[in-house]
Parts: sequence; C-alpha cells; structure tokens
Amino acid sequence: MSRVARARAFVRNTWRGLTSMRTALILLFLLALAAMPGALLPQRSLNLPRALDYIEAHGWWGALLDRLQFFDVYASVWFSAIYLLLFISLVGCLVPRTVEYAKALRDKPVLTPRNLTRLPHHLSAELDTTPERVMADARARLKGWRLVETEEDDGARSVSAERGYLREAGNLVFHFAMLALIVSLAVGKMTNYEGQVIVVADGSEFCNAGTLGYDSFRPGLRVDGTDLTPFCVRVNSFEAKYLPNGQADSFSAGIDYQAGDELAGDTWTPYKLKVNDPLRVAGDRVYLLGHGYAPTFTVTFPDGTKRTQTLQWRPVDNLTLLSEGATKFDPPGVTDAAERRKRQLAVTGLFAPTALIEDKLLTSVHPQLSDPAVAVDVMRGDLGIDSGRGQSIFQIDQSLVDSGRLTRVARQNLRQGESLTLDDGTKVSFDGVVPWVSLQVSHDPTQLWVLVAAVTMILGLGVSLTVRRRRLWVRATPGDAGRTVVRVGGLARTDQAGYGEEFHRLAAQLLGRGAGSGGAGTSRRGT
Repeated sequence: MSRVARARAFVRNTWRGLTSMRTALILLFLLALAAMPGALLPQRSLNLPRALDYIEAHGWWGALLDRLQFFDVYASVWFSAIYLLLFISLVGCLVPRTVEYAKALRDKPVLTPRNLTRLPHHLSAELDTTPERVMADARARLKGWRLVETEEDDGARSVSAERGYLREAGNLVFHFAMLALIVSLAVGKMTNYEGQVIVVADGSEFCNAGTLGYDSFRPGLRVDGTDLTPFCVRVNSFEAKYLPNGQADSFSAGIDYQAGDELAGDTWTPYKLKVNDPLRVAGDRVYLLGHGYAPTFTVTFPDGTKRTQTLQWRPVDNLTLLSEGATKFDPPGVTDAAERRKRQLAVTGLFAPTALIEDKLLTSVHPQLSDPAVAVDVMRGDLGIDSGRGQSIFQIDQSLVDSGRLTRVARQNLRQGESLTLDDGTKVSFDGVVPWVSLQVSHDPTQLWVLVAAVTMILGLGVSLTVRRRRLWVRATPGDAGRTVVRVGGLARTDQAGYGEEFHRLAAQLLGRGAGSGGAGTSRRGT
C-alpha cells in the first residue's frame, strides 16, 4: 500500500471514528468534565484578585494550574479543542443520519416475511371470510400506519404496516438542538458582556455608553466596549424591608430609564426594580444586586471654602451593613503640586446605619437606617491621587501611611449633624447618608436561542423515549370450504417493551371479529 493510500485510509478511519455517536457522547462527557475546574477554581474573568491570591497561596501547584489554564477554563486551548471536536462530531454524525432518515421516509415498509411464526409476536386463526375482506378490515384498523398491500403467488394477500418514524425524528431533533445549544453558547461567549456599577439613589444617573462608566466590566471575546447598547438609568430611591432579626425581606429601587429615541430628549419611563426581576431594555437586562450606604461629608477649609461629597462605602458585615470607606478631598486654591500633596484630606473609617457605641467602639446592630453614625480617622498628606495610578475608592494606600507621607490628624465618632475640627481650623462634618444600589447590566443576544434549543432538546428527547418503532404483518391465505387462514406477526424495531400489549390488541381485533364477518374462528398462538 502506497503512502498516499495509507494516508487516505488513516484520514477516513479517523473521520469515521470522530463522527460516530459513541465519540460524540464521549466528547460530551469530556466537556462536562472539563467544565468542572471552572466551577471549583476561581476564574480570572470573574474574580481576578481571588484567582491571583489562590495561585500565590498554593505555590508551585497554583503556578502549574495557571500554566495549564485552569484559571481561564472557558478560554483555554484544551476546553476550546473539546468544544470544537464535539461540534464537528455532531455535524459529522447527524448529517448522514438525516439523509438516511429522509430515505427511510420515502421507502415502503418491508414486505411480509414468508414465515411469520419466527417473529417475536405471532398469532393465527382460521376465519369464515375471504382474503379481500380481511385486507379491507386490516386497512381500516391500521389507519395511521404506513401500509403496503401485496398479492402473493398462491393467491394469498398480505399487508405490511410500519409505525413509529417519529422516534428517529425526535432523536435527530434532540441532537440538532444540542448542536444549536453549543453554537448559541459559543456565539454568546463572543458577543455578550456583563458589567457592575454602583449608583447613589439620589437621582444619580448611569448611561451604558462605554466601559468607563462601570466599576467592573467583563466583555465577550468579540466585544471591545465601544459599541454597547445605548440606554440610561436614573436611580431616584431605594427601599429595603427587614425582619426583626435584621435579615433582608425585600429590596426595591425606584428608577427611570430611557432608550432609543428617548435619549435625544428628556423623556423618562418609571420602573420599580426588584431583586430577580430585571429591567429589560434595548435587549439588555438590568439587575438589582445589592445596596449599601453613602455618607455625606462636608469639609470647611480655613479660608471658608466648603467641599461636600457623597460617596459609597462598602459593607464589611452583610448582616448589619457596617461599612468602611474613604472620602477624599483636595485643598482649594493650592496650585503648587508639592504643597497640594501635603494638604490633601481623607475621611476614612466605619459607618453604622443603626449605631451602638461601647467604650468608643462603633458597631452596627441592624441594617436599617435608623441611627446613623461614623467612626472616622481624618488623614492628611499625600493621598497618591496625583500619581497616575488607579486606586480603590474604598480605602487609602497603606504604603503612604507606612512611609509617613500620609498621617492621621484626628479620630472621632460622629453622629449625623456632628462635626470635628482639625488643628489648622479645618472643620469636618457628617451631614447625612443616602443609600446606593449595585446594578448589573447583562447583554446576551443568544439568550432566547439557548432557551429555544434547551426546550427543543427536552421535547425531542421526550419523543425519542416515548415513541416506539414497530412493524405488523397480516397474511390472509385461502383455505378449505371458503375459509381463510389469517396469520398476524409483529416486530419492535428498537425494543419489545410495551409492544406485546399493542400487538395482541390489534391481533384480537383482526382475528377475533373475523374481519367483519362476526365469526371468532379458532385462534392458535405460535402456529
């Protein structure tokens, strides 16, 4: 055999093996197995800090898993390879099966075997009627079956009937729907995006105009953030209801939104946004994820200039919503950069919606906003906001404190309306608090296709499991004295479970009533 022939044989055998249903099932199992690390290990696309912490905490083992792309499972080479092979395998095995099924639909049922007694189900009887009347009765009782009637050499007449073609149709629909699901998920992975943003519930607005408006953003493989669905949301209010033990009962936010032509004017549509009840606008979904509080601080500088900021602080206790944060201020009227870096202020510390102060230690006893208070450290010096590097809005850079470039100049507990005065006459007051909400915007153009494919898979599987492919033959042979010997045989194409009852019912109708003559005849099973 030449090299070319061997190469052709290798390619042909490989293709046959890859496109077999057995291989498709193995690949489907491998895909499910390959997805498990994505559920068990932190993923970079979902939580980069946690993934990096895991790698650092597990030393060489974490580094090895990182090199093997276990922290980027769904974008890894090996997961994509299994996904692509499963797609090719399904296409390669479904196309020939579809062609065969189309041919089977055009083919006539198999002619009646010579010896019906060799079939798993068979009955016979001698009836006082004619073969023609037996055939007419068989055609009437087998309505809905695919029939072929033939006349044999010895004067006998027979009917071949077959039913259950929907079984293979359901099987094909199930696998084609699975293929559509795989394609939809792949397209969705490339075109979807998801972002989270915190919006203060005081009439503040968020517009889906670009990635810069988000606090965190996770794009699909083909999304660069420049062509997001345009719409705007304005958060007017937030309402939370709690049980006496502080457990959350319900959350809702009163919002307005605008999209499409409304963006050109000042037309807003009101909506009550609730948990697990997203706003669907312009093909995107806006979810209410959580909430917290944004304290308002006013800093009055020695020259009388006032600066007021309302900035979200993040909860450190989800039960009582005790929160931490850092509200930062630049001094007014200072143009010299070095001098400005010496006089920047940060109000950091803890906020309690329902305060309890014991031995000057602040804590919160309930998440409801009933008695707000803050325990603040006022830091003065270089906040690092001129360095050009990004920093957290919830905390100060501890390295600046350690280096002495940022120092604490005051520490005090403040209730709403109280203030403190620094050594240079600067006054810091705690004016109040407003709630903030965390919103998630999700865009997935293939979501409907995934749902349709999943439902179609279930329907196709149901048809495949409930419909049975079966065959029935009836032969009427002229006998003595004008009588007719009728033989009935049956065969289930897939399995015999449940077919025996249907066969005996049909055979009893064909044999017991004498094909309309009223005579029962003699029935002999197994003859």
